[in-house]
Amino acid sequence: MQLASLIQQYLTVFKTKYAARLLPSHLRAIGAILRCRTPDSGEMLLACTDCDEQLQHPHSCGHRSCPLCQNHETSQWLDRQQAKLLPVEYFMVTFTLPFELRALAWRHQTTLYNLLFTTAVSTLKDFGLNPKHLGADIGMTAVLHTHSRCLDYHPHLHVVVPGGGVNKTTRQWKKTRGKFLFNKTALAKVFRARLLTAIKAAGLALPGKLPDKWVVHCKHVGKGAPALKYLSRYLYRGVISEKNIIANQNGNVTFTYTDSNTGQTRYRTLKGEDFLWLVLQHVLPKGFRRVRDYGFLHGNARKLLVLIQLTLKVMITVKPARSRPAFICPRCKSLMRIMGFIRPAWSPG
Repeated sequence: MQLASLIQQYLTVFKTKYAARLLPSHLRAIGAILRCRTPDSGEMLLACTDCDEQLQHPHSCGHRSCPLCQNHETSQWLDRQQAKLLPVEYFMVTFTLPFELRALAWRHQTTLYNLLFTTAVSTLKDFGLNPKHLGADIGMTAVLHTHSRCLDYHPHLHVVVPGGGVNKTTRQWKKTRGKFLFNKTALAKVFRARLLTAIKAAGLALPGKLPDKWVVHCKHVGKGAPALKYLSRYLYRGVISEKNIIANQNGNVTFTYTDSNTGQTRYRTLKGEDFLWLVLQHVLPKGFRRVRDYGFLHGNARKLLVLIQLTLKVMITVKPARSRPAFICPRCKSLMRIMGFIRPAWSPG
C-alpha cells in the first residue's frame, strides 16, 4: 500500500478538511512524495556494460518524510555513529513534553523543539559534571521524535549517552558505576524548571495549568549499537513504513503498530483524510536538524574522541565510505552505467 496513492485518492478532501492547519512544510512534503520515483523528479539514463539494454530510471524525491527515500543516508549516519562507539555501558534517556504543552509546541515548532534540545542536553551535562554523579563532561546523541507508536502527536527527545566522561581537571576518563546513570525523578525536576523558564524567556505564554511531575525515562540499554539502530529507523524516513499500511477500503485506511506497553500488534483505522493528517502532522519545519551530537561525540571534538578511544583500547578502523547500491541489468544481470540525466518535468519556479 503506497502512501503516494493514498495521497492521490484523498488529497482533495484532506485539503478541504485541514486547510486551516496545513503549513507550507506539509504541502512541500505532499508534493515531494507524489513526485517520488516518477519523471517529475527527473530520470537517469542507464546503459548495460555487457549488452545493449538501456533504461530510464526515475529519481527519488529525497524528502525525509517520504517512506521510500533516504535509506542510504540512514545507513551512512549509522556508520558514522558506530565508528564513535565505546566499550562502555550505554543509556537511553527520554525527555517527554507533557500533554498540556503540545498545543504550544505545535504552534511554535521550531522554537519549542530547539528549547527541548537545549534544556534536555544542558540538564544531562550538568548532572554529569556534578561530582556526586560522575564529575565529568559527557557525550551524547539526541534525536527528536514527534510521534507515539500509534502516530499521535507526542513530542519527545531520545538521548543516547555513553556511560562515562572526561574529567578536564585530571584529564582522565571516568566511567559510570554499573547499570545506573542518573536519577530520573531528579532529571525530570530540573528539566521541567529549565524548560518552563526558557519558554517564558522566549516570550511564549504558558497554559494555565501544568503538571507538577513530568516524565523522564533513563534506561540502561547495554551496548550502544541497538539504541542507534532503533533511532535510525525514524531518522531520515517517514514516521510509518508502507508495509504497516494494510488496508484501504470504503474510505478508511488501516495500519498496524506495536503497543509500547505489551509488545502486541495493534490495528488503527481512520478515514483516509484523517490518516493523511496523522502522518503529515509530523513533518518537521524546513531545515530543522532532528539529530544532534554533543560533548566528545560532536564533530568538532574528533581529536578528543580519538584520545578516549585510545585510552579505552578501541580498535580504530577507517572504513571506506558506503557506496550507493549498483544498478543491475534486468536482462543479463551485469552492472549498468549512468550515461546521463533527464531534467525533472516539474519545476518549483
